[in-house]
Amino acid sequence: FFCVFLLCRNADRPFLLFMSFIPVHTALYASPEFLGKSKHGLYGDSVEEMDWSVGQILATLEMLNLSRRTLVYFTSDQGAHIEEISESGEVHGGWNGIYKGGKSTNWEGGIRVPGLLRWSGVLTAGRSIDEPTSNMDLFPTIVKLSKAAMPGDRIIDGRDLMPLLLGDVQHSEHEFLFHYCNSYLSAVRWHPRHSSSVWKAHLFTPNFNPEGTQGCFDTHVCLCYGNYVSRHDPPLLYDLSCDPTESSPVTPASEPQYHQILDVMREAVERHRGTLTPVPDQLTINNIIWKPWLQPCCSTMWELCHCDNDTNSSTALNGTTD
Repeated sequence: FFCVFLLCRNADRPFLLFMSFIPVHTALYASPEFLGKSKHGLYGDSVEEMDWSVGQILATLEMLNLSRRTLVYFTSDQGAHIEEISESGEVHGGWNGIYKGGKSTNWEGGIRVPGLLRWSGVLTAGRSIDEPTSNMDLFPTIVKLSKAAMPGDRIIDGRDLMPLLLGDVQHSEHEFLFHYCNSYLSAVRWHPRHSSSVWKAHLFTPNFNPEGTQGCFDTHVCLCYGNYVSRHDPPLLYDLSCDPTESSPVTPASEPQYHQILDVMREAVERHRGTLTPVPDQLTINNIIWKPWLQPCCSTMWELCHCDNDTNSSTALNGTTD
């Protein structure tokens, strides 16, 4: 209820509420009011609780007469984690529908996420936009709406979404999007101006294990280096506009413009790499070493955050209702 409190406290002034839901990230947990209520196990319970929570936020906006002054954006940071399966065989990581792969891959199942927006009286309800956008677009969109100034000392990869959302333009400003696996450029997406095609080139792809599956069940998530990937030269090329499942790579025999398409994408990669500058390493030993004094827990530091109620909470965590 903290979000409701924050909205009520800031109803008369501008606010930015960034709500990162713990559901449906593992380890899964559902409150007693939702535990065992869905048809899809503990994952379904968690989804229903998150749905209820979003409803509470929207209802509060309505109650405070803020719906016509508030842009709501619901999205995810990645596709479903398909390797996340419980010991009993219950799926805990979600489902990606027709799309290949999942979390930690740059197949469409890993990077294609929902983008649901609401702004009563401003955005047209029920409208669907089939254009490539990015979660990076949130930053410039919010800056523009708040009438703040964009930083001028760096390249901003995101674009203001409002012209696209309002229908002032019909195409995303992202002609190219670059998809990384950790710090390695893994795939490139090109949506040519005045074309319905969306080309996607994979420079390397993860080696699914077991072979024939859609994930890396031996390592729990797909990795980005060494024998865990297959490199492609020339890159694997797909036209997502007619092959969203990424099942049939384009070849010179099937696409007359094959070589020209890859040449344009290679040039875009070189331009992109020319804009990159070194940044401080966020994964130094000092940054990643365990700091128990920063970790909230229900015991003393000397007990290494071992809590007696771990056993009592196992019922919810394991998804049983006995």
